Amino acid sequence: MLIVRIAVGLVLAYVVLLVLAWLFQERLAFPAPRAALPDPTRVGVANGEQIALVMKDGTRLAGWYLRPTTGEDGDPSPSSAALLWFYGNGENIASIWPIVREFQPPHVALLVTDYPGYGGSGGRATEAGMYGAADAAYAALAARPEVDPRRIYVYGRSLGTAAATYTATHHPVAGVILESPFTNAADMARHAYRIFPSVIVRLSLDNLGRIKQVRCPVLLFHGTADRLVPLEMGMRIAAAARGPVELVLLQGSGHNESYTTGGTQYRDKVWGFVR
Repeated sequence: MLIVRIAVGLVLAYVVLLVLAWLFQERLAFPAPRAALPDPTRVGVANGEQIALVMKDGTRLAGWYLRPTTGEDGDPSPSSAALLWFYGNGENIASIWPIVREFQPPHVALLVTDYPGYGGSGGRATEAGMYGAADAAYAALAARPEVDPRRIYVYGRSLGTAAATYTATHHPVAGVILESPFTNAADMARHAYRIFPSVIVRLSLDNLGRIKQVRCPVLLFHGTADRLVPLEMGMRIAAAARGPVELVLLQGSGHNESYTTGGTQYRDKVWGFVR
């Protein structure tokens, strides 16, 4: 009887875990760290400004817009290219603004917004909310008078790669930059939570399916020592793309070390791709 009770207890505990995983999987995928949006000028980003966007459902988003500059004078370039930036799931503008500033290509505008529930944005963090924020950010960037809407590039890192591939399949983009892309939510669940069946995964985050619809050039970075999102996933994304693809392996880089490991070579690759 003791063995039976233990077995029943283990089964019940597993069922409870399944229910919790079903209910709270969006919180696992979207931890949504909060932080006040920094003022660009106060942190030394002279060409930056705080922006406020409103999604179709009324959710207010906070973001940064970095004007394109031409060398030392800082004058805007007419009809500039632009880069739309989507960060990873544990980030927000307050935590990554030095990277955004460093990676802004010369003569190119840059826009980054906090997802719903993240940073200084309102709303709740969900997959649909992230895509809604991507739509609002793209529309705001394309409407800028100094931006050439035919030369908008998207950059996505980790979770942000899903926003980037979504944008590339719903709006005209000149190119897509992916860093540490995963294939989809089900594959990530199988990799990270092997104890649970993938059938309980409600999220899609289908980079693999969407990249097959992308015809523009793709620049893809992936760390060779990435244990969170295995390199094999990035290779599958690269192989599935229909347009020209350049795969850059960041030797020895884990998932959260790409900027430091890649250094200026990583940054210059991004700059060259957008130019």
